[in-house]
Amino acid sequence: MNGENSESTTDERDPLFRYDQPIFANKEILEISHLPGPDKIVGRDEHMAQVAEALNPAIFGQSPTHLFIFGKTGSGKTLTARMVSRRLQQEAQNEGVTVRVATVDCGEQNTEASVIKTLASSVNDPSKSGMTIPERGLSTGDYYNRLWRVLDTCSDVTIVVLDEIDMLQDDEVLRKLSRAGENQRIVDSRLGIIGVSNKIDFPDELTERVKSSFAHDELVFSSYDANELREILRNRTHAFEEGALTDDVIPLTSALAAQEHGDARKAIDILRNAGRIATKEDAEKVTEDHVRAAKEKTETDRFRELLDGQTSQSKVILYALVLQTEGDQGAKVTTSNVYRQYLSIANSLDMDQLSERRVQEILKELDFLNVIQSEVKGRGRGQGIHGRHRLLEEPRIVKRVLLSDPRFENLRDQTN
Repeated sequence: MNGENSESTTDERDPLFRYDQPIFANKEILEISHLPGPDKIVGRDEHMAQVAEALNPAIFGQSPTHLFIFGKTGSGKTLTARMVSRRLQQEAQNEGVTVRVATVDCGEQNTEASVIKTLASSVNDPSKSGMTIPERGLSTGDYYNRLWRVLDTCSDVTIVVLDEIDMLQDDEVLRKLSRAGENQRIVDSRLGIIGVSNKIDFPDELTERVKSSFAHDELVFSSYDANELREILRNRTHAFEEGALTDDVIPLTSALAAQEHGDARKAIDILRNAGRIATKEDAEKVTEDHVRAAKEKTETDRFRELLDGQTSQSKVILYALVLQTEGDQGAKVTTSNVYRQYLSIANSLDMDQLSERRVQEILKELDFLNVIQSEVKGRGRGQGIHGRHRLLEEPRIVKRVLLSDPRFENLRDQTN
């Protein structure tokens, strides 16, 4: 009977889809959200020990040390924070202490109210707190009050991981959270904050009120080298069917990623995309050619994600910088040269032309988003200052992403 049903189901499968998996065995292992086992965290033993030292008091229901973790994208910062926090929870449970971990992506939740709402929702157990956390309709103060109630009823110690903390619109949330954790008149539960950022100078940008009240330790992560990246990728090869990777795939992928500042996230993205490309081509194995094609796709996808939500004016300004740097990727272009090129492009697109001061402000915003790198230098006494800007991605990649915008159709025609 079961065999008949199975055969009938097979015969009725929609031919639009494919049902074989010759390349992937478990693609989820190549997702960024995947948390590998503790024995598969590469090159971060010392860093894990330092994070554990900061959080260790939580095992006994005491206040952890607040911590800022810095390092370039893909250097294992968030992975380490998550792994140590998870292990901490288990040890605390053995001591009869309830530790909750709440992670907030400040790139998505960047306002004070959204951070507090996300924290409250993550920690809340309605059967204990007797309340829900509505998505909207409450003031920031009301969300704080609900968070304090949730912390007191659902957790002895809460570890708050603020990923991309430099994207916060208002750092006042740091002061209020740390003050609440230290003042039992506000909340009985203890709080530990881990801020994760790729901007090592982020603490210098904090307001004076926060600087004076938010005591913390700092930890810097170095980038991975090619050997470490190779080991990281080998730990994820069980995402593929046995024999699906040719021998040169892992060495090449790690070498390409090492050239890009040792970004493990990018290495994993390339490997996943190589598998997808091989699957699309009905190839029996993932090869070196698939890896090179995947590198191109990965760079394009990630840059498109960086530009997501940017205005047409920002994209035109960036395109002006592209035209100024074609043929010399590392070129540093002055604001005035970018502006002259921008005026020409805006005119050809029949767009409103911004002032040079506004263009300079947008260049600063692009620098903050790590789309470009800007530096400001003085010309000398009484001569004012000038900015110089360079792309952080290959001009051809930036150009391809920008020209995919339908609003820039005229620019595409000009390049053909």
